Amino acid sequence: MNSLLSDVRLPLYQRLRDQLAQQIAANRWRAGEAIPTEATLASEYGLSVGTVRKAIDMLVSEHILERQQGRGTFIRRPQFDSSLFRFFRFQSLSGERQVPESRVLVVEPMSAPSAVSESLRLRPEADVIRLLRLRLLESEPVLVEEIWLPREPFEAILDIDLNEQGPLLYPIYEQLCGQVVASADETLTAEPVSDVHGRLLRIAEGSPVVVIERLARDYAGQPLEWRRSRGRASHFRYSVEIR
Repeated sequence: MNSLLSDVRLPLYQRLRDQLAQQIAANRWRAGEAIPTEATLASEYGLSVGTVRKAIDMLVSEHILERQQGRGTFIRRPQFDSSLFRFFRFQSLSGERQVPESRVLVVEPMSAPSAVSESLRLRPEADVIRLLRLRLLESEPVLVEEIWLPREPFEAILDIDLNEQGPLLYPIYEQLCGQVVASADETLTAEPVSDVHGRLLRIAEGSPVVVIERLARDYAGQPLEWRRSRGRASHFRYSVEIR
């Protein structure tokens, strides 16, 4: 029988929720896979089915789990592919929506700058990996992204050519490093572009760019990635549905 390891001052269902989230983050069950039934978990932890159901209800409300009628409860796999399309208009000359091409320019291990260690909840000057990535649409640069990862869980990406792996990083994190991005917070700002980023985007220094800062976390809420994406203001859009 498993025991609950989190703070004993918390209600049992909260402690079970924390334990299950940790196990999901540690890949006991994979994204898209069904978890055991409430009765099975109740037996495993020596708890009532009602307590297990409350813990699962919390994880469902947090979008970590999802119930599928007649099938069971599954680890939810978030879809981040459309995120950029909330803020930027990426279309071909014919008007069709396109996913920009990915070109990784830099992959380097280094000590974390203070803003990075703080965002990723690492000790000062912890070992991290910095990626510099350019996104292009029909050979024209539209986004430049600076991406920071804690080194230890992502060590494997130092040994591969990311440009041979496709345009999306999160599947690589999962398949190669066993790290699944479950949620992310994004902040939108604008700033004049620096000389370095301006040259990459082929726009004049000081031109306006839109900046999306994203902090991505695993299922247990631990930060996995911090990135800043800078895009040409001419591609910016804001879209929201109000009911």
